[in-house]
Amino acid sequence: MAMAADQIEAMIRAALPDAEVTITDLAGDGDHYAAHVVSAAFAGKSRVAQHQLVYKALGGRMGGELHALQLTTALPT
Repeated sequence: MAMAADQIEAMIRAALPDAEVTITDLAGDGDHYAAHVVSAAFAGKSRVAQHQLVYKALGGRMGGELHALQLTTALPT
């Protein structure tokens, strides 16, 4: 079963409460998403560490309920 975009957004916001999250369904199939996440929690972390924070927020659903996620992260400006 695929995940809904609002569920992905809610999980990320639960782990990173200050996050600005934009989710885009890339294929219209509920399986392939792009996420742009902006959070102060990324300060001082490498890009890999930033992505790990987001993946951790998704609680192991990557590769299962969530087939593909094109992820970009950034600090607030």
